[in-house]
Amino acid sequence: MLKHQILDFLKQLEVNNNREWFEKNKSEFQEYRLLFKDFNNTLFNEMLQHDELESMKIFRIYRDVRFSKNKTPYKSHLASSFKRIKPQLRGGYYLHIKPGGSFIAVGFWNPEKEDLFRIRKELETDATEFREIINENSFKKIWGTLEGDEVKTAPKGFSKEHENIDLIRKKQFIFTRNFSDKEVVSAEFLAQVNESFQKIRPFFDFMTDVLTTDLNGVSLLDGN
Repeated sequence: MLKHQILDFLKQLEVNNNREWFEKNKSEFQEYRLLFKDFNNTLFNEMLQHDELESMKIFRIYRDVRFSKNKTPYKSHLASSFKRIKPQLRGGYYLHIKPGGSFIAVGFWNPEKEDLFRIRKELETDATEFREIINENSFKKIWGTLEGDEVKTAPKGFSKEHENIDLIRKKQFIFTRNFSDKEVVSAEFLAQVNESFQKIRPFFDFMTDVLTTDLNGVSLLDGN
């Protein structure tokens, strides 16, 4: 269970985003980071009951300011990600804790060029199953609608008049779920996150099938 003190610390960090303040409060941060890590380790083990995961990553609090206009040295949030076993399984999980802006996200943030083309060709051929999955009532209740950047008209080689152009023009395939500060520090938060991640499986299963086969349904994985 996450404590409200973590959110309080992140609020203070946003206001006092400098090395002097952070060094004075570093021991407190390390305590909260350890608590966040324990939360994620527990979540990782819960997720193993319904998915095959390769690893869990806790992102550093230090910002890379080399190519950013924002030169503040620290992030004002905590974040983690969970990687599925590749190449057999596709899709990723993300957790973001920030006062007034906590959320979880799943999907495909930056598909490789070949993967994006394969997804688009599948949707061009037939998007019926894809739409059934993302429009299912219990799925939408948790994850809402499909998000992600998209091209303005149509990708090269695809017709802008195609019936599935709303999906084909996507460059990302993402779902997010927001949580209030009260929800984040509640005893039910971990279970809610785990349940949400479990509910995305039909979407992941569909995309995995697409990305591990060709348009004829022949496996692209070695030995299959």
